[in-house]
Amino acid sequence: MMAVLISFMTWANDEIAGKVVSVIDGNTLEVVGEDNETYKILLHGIDCPELEQEYGAKAKKLLEKLVLEKEVHVKIQGKDRWGNRLGVILVNGKADPRFELLKEGLAWTSEKNPIEELEVLKEKARETSTGLWKEENPTPPWIFRRQQTMTQLKSS
Repeated sequence: MMAVLISFMTWANDEIAGKVVSVIDGNTLEVVGEDNETYKILLHGIDCPELEQEYGAKAKKLLEKLVLEKEVHVKIQGKDRWGNRLGVILVNGKADPRFELLKEGLAWTSEKNPIEELEVLKEKARETSTGLWKEENPTPPWIFRRQQTMTQLKSS
């Protein structure tokens, strides 16, 4: 049991240094690490609109501008329920793209247990009707994904 705990603790503190080679959507990217492995990383603590949703393409475009082809440092925070790595990305050792996505109104904070520091940025964007908060009742991406799943189940 102790060995499992120690290996989890070691993994939880995992860090990857590398270059962002692709941006998949507003909160998902791929980094080629110094070990030449490609890592798919989801930004920890935020969720951007899906590409099929309004503002999804804008979120992706902003993330590309902030990180694509740049050297980054990724602090792994764990994995989601599908096994994707969740990470905090730092560009040039300081710039965190999550902050910019939230300030521009292009992301929600996590559905469960939102991080307070990120929640404050999201609420500021909402109060000033920035980005997706211009909409009266924008659909969070997790609701959108559930709706898509239900539609696919009905059509098959």
